[in-house]
Amino acid sequence: MQEAAAPGAEPVVFTQAELDWQPWLAPLDEAALTPRHHAGLVDAARAKSPYFRLLARDPDTLGARTRADKDIFYNPEAGLPRAERELAAAAASRRNGCIYCASVHARFASHFARRRDDVQRLLDEGVQADLGPRWNAIVDAAVALTDTPHGLTAGHIAALRQQGLDARAVADLLHAAAFFNWANRLMLSLGSAAYSQGLEGGRATVR
Repeated sequence: MQEAAAPGAEPVVFTQAELDWQPWLAPLDEAALTPRHHAGLVDAARAKSPYFRLLARDPDTLGARTRADKDIFYNPEAGLPRAERELAAAAASRRNGCIYCASVHARFASHFARRRDDVQRLLDEGVQADLGPRWNAIVDAAVALTDTPHGLTAGHIAALRQQGLDARAVADLLHAAAFFNWANRLMLSLGSAAYSQGLEGGRATVR
């Protein structure tokens, strides 16, 4: 059950609700964005996001970050199904304590997998939740990589292969988890999640 909270309040539990994100540093004003900033944003719609307008202060790095993100999560060439790429990102975010990122990727995982209750169990119970053999293997690998790269062992890869993941699928999982280990730390360092205030609020998609 989702807790009721006033718009703008900082969430204290993991949720699949759509949240806002409030920066602690001033993002660029949308009117001040130059062609170089827009090139870094990649998608014009991201100019509405305070998160991306903040990252646009370094447009070249932002552009590289966004293209990597899109290739990891949207590339349809074989590999891991989209739902499970999102599951890996949600597991990393849950482990790292990034309520905002966990909410985004939990919603995507629920949408693509049609397993909302299982995804909510991950949020409620943590990364030790029993989600079935395949999802457990995905979460275990994502969490091991999240804790420390050396924690990911041949045993984790063997468990993934036993659940039918080929080399491309394993690579997709590891890329998703690794990317959001970085993204979580960036978001947690630059701002905080807040309950949505509507379109006038500070919603910041991590896409």
